[in-house]
Amino acid sequence: MTEQWREIGDRVYVRRHASFDLNAGLVVGGEGCLVVDTRMSHRQGRELAAAVREITPLPWTVVNTHAHFDHFFGNAVFLPADIWGHVRCAEAAEATGEAQRREWLHEGPEELAEVEIVPPGRTFTGSVTLDLGGRPVHLRYLGRGHTDNDIVAEVPDTGVVFAGDLVEEGAPPQFGDAFPREWPDTLARLLDLPGGAVVPGHGAVVDRDFVRRQHADLVTAVELLTTGGDPARAPFPEDTMVEIAVRLRHR
Repeated sequence: MTEQWREIGDRVYVRRHASFDLNAGLVVGGEGCLVVDTRMSHRQGRELAAAVREITPLPWTVVNTHAHFDHFFGNAVFLPADIWGHVRCAEAAEATGEAQRREWLHEGPEELAEVEIVPPGRTFTGSVTLDLGGRPVHLRYLGRGHTDNDIVAEVPDTGVVFAGDLVEEGAPPQFGDAFPREWPDTLARLLDLPGGAVVPGHGAVVDRDFVRRQHADLVTAVELLTTGGDPARAPFPEDTMVEIAVRLRHR
């Protein structure tokens, strides 16, 4: 996988990385730029920052789509920039950051040891609009889904929505701390937003039809697990269905 910027709208870019198949985003305005997610370490954050500078010298603002380490552990590299996230994203980053580091250090990426965990310093609860210089970007909390703090970044003049892990293309949705019953309704609100291209947290950029199919799969999975329906209808792999079942028992 080549880690190059792909322009998917006027001055709206996606960089898809081999590590975790994670997408980082970049929106360039007249006076500033917005970096969407900062990857999983200082090393990866520095690589991303250098890549941003290949596109623009403008000052950056950062947004974290949610508080999972692969999306925000690179934050320190971008200081002293404003780093935005949902208020619960900041709380979760503070409360669980060290535990996430310990868990993933066992998987081998030693670079996690040097990470300075920096939660978002600018927060909101419902929505906020950032002005990049004649170009607004709307940050919206649409409800609980992959976590309790997922947000989307909507670029209204292009119709592009950065959806974080509310939408997954590279693998089945992940339910480790998810809210399975609420996730479909949150996706429905995303589909109510105007536009076309949707950037998932991981994998290829998708269209609204893909999101509709994922919404339908989530509805089917929850229905099967709560009504004892035909397991042959399961839309996800068996391990994912087990993960959903566990979350349903805890919610």
